[in-house]
Amino acid sequence: QVQLVESGGGLVQTGGSLTLSCAASGFKFTYWMYWVRQAPGSQREAIALSRRDGSTYYADSVKGRSTISRDNGKNTVYLQMNDLKPEDTAVYYCYTLYGHTPTWGQGTQVTVSP
Repeated sequence: QVQLVESGGGLVQTGGSLTLSCAASGFKFTYWMYWVRQAPGSQREAIALSRRDGSTYYADSVKGRSTISRDNGKNTVYLQMNDLKPEDTAVYYCYTLYGHTPTWGQGTQVTVSP
């Protein structure tokens, strides 16, 4: 069974940091892995991508403040976020396209207080 499980969210003050984790199981961990977030009343936004070749992509909204990384031995992808702002408040999801099947984790809430 293909599964993604996020963890690491929580309440943090403006300027703080968090590291989110996404543990993958049920498939060979060589796929592109995304972090996607959804703020209340907003559409989902892809904010970071880890490609198979190790290259990465960041949305402008988090560029310079976030780092995506992966540990293929642990089948885990991470998102380290620094200098958090209230506008970073959202549910953060891990996502991959497993074959032709979009696969999402359950999400982890990040709340940044002013």
